[in-house]
Amino acid sequence: MQIDAKGVYYKELNEEIRYAIDRGETEIELVGVNGQRYIGGGLRAEGVTISINGVPGNDLASFMNGPRLVVNNNAQDGCGNTMNAGKIIIHGDAGDVLGYGMRGGRLYVRGDVGYRVGIHMKAYETHKPILVAGGIARDFLGEYMAGGVLVVLGMNGNGTPTVGNWCGTGMHGGKVYVRGGVEDHQLGREVRPFELDDEDQAELDEILEDYCGEMGLDLADVKSKPFVKLIPYSHRPYGKMYAY
Repeated sequence: MQIDAKGVYYKELNEEIRYAIDRGETEIELVGVNGQRYIGGGLRAEGVTISINGVPGNDLASFMNGPRLVVNNNAQDGCGNTMNAGKIIIHGDAGDVLGYGMRGGRLYVRGDVGYRVGIHMKAYETHKPILVAGGIARDFLGEYMAGGVLVVLGMNGNGTPTVGNWCGTGMHGGKVYVRGGVEDHQLGREVRPFELDDEDQAELDEILEDYCGEMGLDLADVKSKPFVKLIPYSHRPYGKMYAY
């Protein structure tokens, strides 16, 4: 079914979406979206796809559990905030603090992403959040990250560094895979680059295959450059800062 969001206040729009799902709709298309916040926020619905035409506002899919959201344009800040399950697919660029506190599900961006992406991202019980950016990521990627996987491909960089500065600052869990490598001066003091082992490669291959399938990209092209893995090299990066 189709919902016309033009001029509709975000609370009313989200109520319409929930009402449609309660009636048993599994394919919902939103047209005329223009900055409405919290689309998909808190939804608990398996097997539901919501297609968004236009640019949604901040906190897309915050606290979401299960649905699949497809944005056929750019997205703003805070996508996937504390998301638990489901999938977000953004066919344009996206803003800052994506995946804040994300505990599960997948967030795929075709283009570039902003600052502090993946901050406080964490694994939760059996859930492992995964966030992939097809373009570049700016400063403080993976800041205070505690779990999950970040992947940055830099496919649209045109010579721009794939990640910004202070990457992994405060990171104490999870993994960051960067296509094409990263310079030491770009890293926070808590992380170091490592080569991928067989387990890493299998994990990354599955993520890239799924991502390329969603985005219509050539997997061989994406894998044409090697990746490095960024992980914390200490389980207690701040241990020496405290007295016991």
